Amino acid sequence: MNKFLYPIDTDQFQLIREKGMVYVDKTDLAFDLVSRYQYVFLARPRRFGKSLLCNTFKAYFQGQKELFEGLKIMELEKEWNTYPVLHFDLSDLKNYSIPDAQSNLEAQLRTYEEIYGRDSLSTTVGSRFRDLIHNACKITGKKAVVILDEYDAPIMRLLYSPDMEAMRTMLRGFYQVLKKEGAYLRFVFITGVTKFSQLSIFSELNNLYQISMLNEYSGICGVTQDELDTVLRPCVEEYANNLSITTEQAYNILKKNYDGYHFSQFSKDVYAPFSLLRALNDNTTDHYWFESGTTTALIEHLKHHPEFNPLDFDGAELSLMDFNIPCENARTPIPLLYQSGYLTIASYDKDLDSYTLHFPNYEVRQGMISGLTNYLMDTDDLERNAAILAMARAIKQSNLSCALTELRSYIASIPYDIITKKEWMAKKKREAFYKLLIYVIFSLLNSKVDTEVKSILGRADVVIKTKTDVYVLELKVDDTVDNALAQIDSKGYAIPYEADERIVTKCGISISSDSRNITHWKATDMEGNVTEEQKF
Repeated sequence: MNKFLYPIDTDQFQLIREKGMVYVDKTDLAFDLVSRYQYVFLARPRRFGKSLLCNTFKAYFQGQKELFEGLKIMELEKEWNTYPVLHFDLSDLKNYSIPDAQSNLEAQLRTYEEIYGRDSLSTTVGSRFRDLIHNACKITGKKAVVILDEYDAPIMRLLYSPDMEAMRTMLRGFYQVLKKEGAYLRFVFITGVTKFSQLSIFSELNNLYQISMLNEYSGICGVTQDELDTVLRPCVEEYANNLSITTEQAYNILKKNYDGYHFSQFSKDVYAPFSLLRALNDNTTDHYWFESGTTTALIEHLKHHPEFNPLDFDGAELSLMDFNIPCENARTPIPLLYQSGYLTIASYDKDLDSYTLHFPNYEVRQGMISGLTNYLMDTDDLERNAAILAMARAIKQSNLSCALTELRSYIASIPYDIITKKEWMAKKKREAFYKLLIYVIFSLLNSKVDTEVKSILGRADVVIKTKTDVYVLELKVDDTVDNALAQIDSKGYAIPYEADERIVTKCGISISSDSRNITHWKATDMEGNVTEEQKF
């Protein structure tokens, strides 16, 4: 049994502190923000600790000093003043129609109006919000603190809906009160996934300070490597003991699955807190983050960009503007992939002023595969799992031909109404669809065998490794297997395995977008001798 109590089902700072749950102290950074700025915006992926930070600010400004005993802020704060705090959680609005979303927002306003009063002549959410701020200041004699958590949640699900503008208009009337009422505000903190400039609802709030990509605040949410090595080391040691592995092995497992996030040019190394704490609590290596990610918005976004394979963006080198632009104006899925946490900054080249993006860890990459599987393969889960298992079994038995036959049979069972007739007539989009489909299937194999899938860096489309074999596969849509094999040789995809004691097989696979399946494959050894070939 764990001796540590983890906050896996709560983001309430007060509850965490009162129950003695595991808490990574960020209060020095919080104090720095409230001391230096009046309007602050922070963008982070879902379930990354933003709500906990909001609740920390709430407790601080409400003067709940007893909750901060033993934390860093106790050495910094000397006065502990109490302010009226107006805390709004906009994530509650994301699944509502516009009238219901407005009713929910009005209900949140009403909670505070019962404390500070309401002017009966104020009827809009904007005018009621303005009066609420004024009344709170008048009654308490202190400026108000406003916290808006997940401000963009109601809009993201409407990214391609005709209702988006109406929702944005409703929210704009509420949010823009903040600009005009600066004289009545002590501190404003706004969180979301997408950047504030993207949704055009803060057009007047030009003094909103963006800390999302500042190095000094890169670790304000999540768990940094240093924090895992120090504050949480006893937790990792307990985790290792429960799994009967060494502490070093435990660190390696946690790093592979949950680490890898970077939010600035020279960011601290950050772990996804929700997944990390769940793993430590459950003593597992399960994948949790994708369950709470913006799956629906992402899949809807990908449907509008069927010519792109998201897996190809792993390793993309871009300027800041290429991945930090409004999602609704983007020509590729990259901005949403980055802002939602599916991609993160891997490195920054100061001379070229360019960023390289990668999937942050194994959990997110496999989560992406899982999401794409549901999008691409509208088939029975048992049927899909059976096909993957059959492929894996054949590969482990050194029978590549059998594995590809299983793959071909499974592809034939997949419905194709997910790609429209108009899109199907565009050859480029047909090619992208099939490449993505094949990559997803081979990625699913990774739970059974060691599989690497192509990245933009240019390695082979697929490399599969077992105890006895290494298969280097190149896929071609509406092209020949000979050209696929020639590319393996010209690019040197098999060279890294020349000294490997296992049998290395090169295989070209041809896919026809007309017949909608694999039509030809040819396999050779390292010397180029054909070992097997199959045409349909």
